[in-house]
Amino acid sequence: MRFPNLFAAQFLAQTSRRRAQRCSNGGSNPSLEMFLGWKQFFATCREEPEELKDFSDYLDSLTNYEKSGVPKDAGTDSDDGLDLGRMRRLMTRLGDPQSKFKVVHIAGTKGKGSTAAFVSNILRAQGYSVGCYTSPHIMSIRERMTVGKSGDPVASKSLNCLFHKIKGQLDEAVQLENGLLTHFEILTATAFALFAEEKSDIAVIEAGLGGARDATNILSSSELAASVITTIGEEHLDALGGSLESIAMAKAGIIKHGVPTVLGGPFLPHIEQIIRDRTSLMYSPVVSASDAGTRSSIKGLSMLDCRPCQVNDLVIQAQGDLQLSLELSDVHLQMLGEHQLQNAVTAACTILCLRNQGWQVSDKSIMSGLENTHLLGRSQFLSSKEADALGLHGTTILVDGAHTKESAKSLMDTIQMAFPDAELAFIVAMARDKNHVAFAKEILSARRLAAVFLTEAEIAGGKSRTTSAEWLRDQWLQACKEVGIKSVQDIVPEEHHQMCSSAMRESMESSTHLVAEKSLAVAVQAAGGILGRRTSAGKKRPGVVVITGSLHAVSSVLRSVQ
Repeated sequence: MRFPNLFAAQFLAQTSRRRAQRCSNGGSNPSLEMFLGWKQFFATCREEPEELKDFSDYLDSLTNYEKSGVPKDAGTDSDDGLDLGRMRRLMTRLGDPQSKFKVVHIAGTKGKGSTAAFVSNILRAQGYSVGCYTSPHIMSIRERMTVGKSGDPVASKSLNCLFHKIKGQLDEAVQLENGLLTHFEILTATAFALFAEEKSDIAVIEAGLGGARDATNILSSSELAASVITTIGEEHLDALGGSLESIAMAKAGIIKHGVPTVLGGPFLPHIEQIIRDRTSLMYSPVVSASDAGTRSSIKGLSMLDCRPCQVNDLVIQAQGDLQLSLELSDVHLQMLGEHQLQNAVTAACTILCLRNQGWQVSDKSIMSGLENTHLLGRSQFLSSKEADALGLHGTTILVDGAHTKESAKSLMDTIQMAFPDAELAFIVAMARDKNHVAFAKEILSARRLAAVFLTEAEIAGGKSRTTSAEWLRDQWLQACKEVGIKSVQDIVPEEHHQMCSSAMRESMESSTHLVAEKSLAVAVQAAGGILGRRTSAGKKRPGVVVITGSLHAVSSVLRSVQ
């Protein structure tokens, strides 16, 4: 689906004049000096406010699998799986706060966070007080816990007070469990305690890894309003049993007896059957967002408050275990792409399940909640002010935390839909436990790929899961070989810094630059420079810088423009 004239021209018109002014000055870019402060800036930004120092230090003293990587088979329902018993014992010590409110529990390979945000905002639009727990965070750990009717991240003061209130119980639990309680387990327990203290009407909880052995999966049937499984893909293979089938079984572990299950999808037939077999075993009624009765579509793209949005129609006619229906026209989603429309439909199906249980939610609230949902680092276009802060005056910049084959495809589909004729410069930093070749193949499908800068970013504040720029380059060269792409210039950093010479520019105008550059700051600068030089060389196509591969890389960039 392409909307070349309806959207791209409007959006790019806001930046083209500034870009042209830059290019008229010989394609020059701001000095690298402004970027040399990034390293120091990032170091300070990683720190939480002083008010949260005790809580942050406490979490940092625990095992953090986001930073170190998850052990093999840790998410499987087996002897090698994480011990849910210690999480249950911790919750008992805290007074079982998860029993004080109903919960929507969401698992899935992709789309969990977006679906959770949609569901939360719909309920808030109706006037409910909602707790929402997601991971990872972009700017502050407070983002993982949004509370109340406003949906704001928990205040530092509130989180600090809660931590000191329950610290005694946490200390006892850590000691009794021989120090095995993890960063994520303590954080999850704190979120449940917070939502109980805030007297939430309902909580929306995103599973961290898999489902069956995830720390969030301590909910009983009586505490659960709905289970949601968004998608099944090949991520965290080692931790979840090594196959798509074992991943599906792990995700299906959140399904509870008699509680409705919402399926996002679409799924491969045999994968969906695995999940449905579990629902049958648990006598769980099923609602599928991918049923034939769902006929949702993107009608076009437009601008809303100087930000892009897509206009959609949602038609849901569920004919399975539950008879549910909804029809909304001209829904303006700030979350872009077919995948986000599917997440919106999944969220709407979840709300219809709640409505079927007696929760009062109007069609107007569903539409309002969907339209007012946006997330940092998901198909996010930076403002001109933010682009200026990066030294890319007049450049269109898209940041997206895609890091799997499936999410890379969704990203490319979104770019193709919004900017079908754009020259693209990608900046990619990834964790080491991802399928780099599969990810690269999707990005390499771009029609006009000017450059790919392979760089590095810390993962969860550490480097143990960081993939080196050189290793990424090798993986991308392998991907080029596998898809038969020959017009790629493999450029070492020394050559890259000399590309301002007219002879080298002329020899590379028709090929894709592939550059390993350890510095994310320098990579951002250079990506804008390549697009600027191509424009100054007479190519009038719009240019877009895309920063992707990891939410942690996106976080580094977003922190720098605050």
